[in-house]
Amino acid sequence: MKKNILVISTSLRKGSNSEILADKFICGAKEAGHHVEKISIREKTIGFCRGCLACQHTGRCVIQDDGNDIACKMLTADVIVFATPIYYYEMSGQMKTMLDRANPLYFVEYQFRDIYLLATAADEDEHTIDGALIGLKGWISCFEKAHLAGTIFAGGIDKAGEIENHLELEKAYLMGKEV
Repeated sequence: MKKNILVISTSLRKGSNSEILADKFICGAKEAGHHVEKISIREKTIGFCRGCLACQHTGRCVIQDDGNDIACKMLTADVIVFATPIYYYEMSGQMKTMLDRANPLYFVEYQFRDIYLLATAADEDEHTIDGALIGLKGWISCFEKAHLAGTIFAGGIDKAGEIENHLELEKAYLMGKEV
């Protein structure tokens, strides 16, 4: 079955390792026949959630910026893939801001079921991703029909493009192909 996949790349660095990992996932998903759209947050303006909770009544954030548009795309995706660098053992601030701005989705009929996390970090310890996973799982737990469908962590890489020969690239490609 053809799925509508939204990939949100949250690194602000052009040619980042997490974005390269996301591109491999996309390559596999497209090869499998899925429709894939990638959004790079680096090119977007996304303000912080104000905590006004107006979205609970309107189904839309009061802040008029790219965060609203991305949340609308999240609403209609079957699969959402977040790609993030790990900063201080946590997801990027940009990713956390986007998760907060997706609060209006909690009160409407969302389509997404499968959530994936693709992450990279300079630290190669397998637990480096744990903080990001806890944060994302907390967000997912607010959407009872959604679940974490897969995670890939590529550690031990720091400089942009350093991931090019990392073993996790093939895993990302295969994961995308098997969505």
